[in-house]
Amino acid sequence: MNEERQVKVGCCGFAAAQKKYFELFKVVEIQQTFYQIPEIKTAEKWRHAAPPDFEFTMKAWQLITHVPSSPTYRRLRERIDPGEADRYGGFQATPEVMNAWKRTAAFARALGTSVIVFQCPASFRPLEQNAQNMRAFFTKIDRAGFTLAWEPRGIWPDERIKMLCQELDLIHCVDPFRNESLTRETDYFRLHGVTSYVYTYTDKELDILQNKIRQKPTYVMFNNNTMKEDALRFLKVVHTSSR
Repeated sequence: MNEERQVKVGCCGFAAAQKKYFELFKVVEIQQTFYQIPEIKTAEKWRHAAPPDFEFTMKAWQLITHVPSSPTYRRLRERIDPGEADRYGGFQATPEVMNAWKRTAAFARALGTSVIVFQCPASFRPLEQNAQNMRAFFTKIDRAGFTLAWEPRGIWPDERIKMLCQELDLIHCVDPFRNESLTRETDYFRLHGVTSYVYTYTDKELDILQNKIRQKPTYVMFNNNTMKEDALRFLKVVHTSSR
């Protein structure tokens, strides 16, 4: 497999009209699924509209990873009983979290999703209870057909991340300008902007990014305000380097 085929470049969300996006890129990371799982018919519609070789990845529902006090819950359309709020988030293997996974997985299967990203808040710290929750969750769920990626946003020791990823068969998802991936088979990069979401990568930074790519399948997913333009520019860098 040549380097160009190994590197899959896209955006976190449709950064253009869907039909146009399908013409520009070969992969997209669906964001809506983090805030609220859409109806299954939406997944079927997207899959039908996409070219046969187009790849979908997606974020797991926030009910799995985030607690209801997170500001991201403002975009949740379903009501959560305040008396049951402690049953959500943090990979707790509660009926509520497991049901959130079932709905995430059902949408992902209808969409033909390859990779599901579990993005954690910075408040999800390297506590033993959190590690135990992850073990309980990832060993109980039906994950057949999916590659699962974990993006810890808090400060976790490298050895702890590496151990959990190996034990639970997870990809260590990172922003390559902030952290180095600690897993072997596949890299999944999410680029959030070097300083903030409002950021445009320089030509030099795109060259640096290219040099961070190793000889293995790599997803490069831009998640900044000029994501479409930066992703297209990076595709040119990848194409040039593969000649």
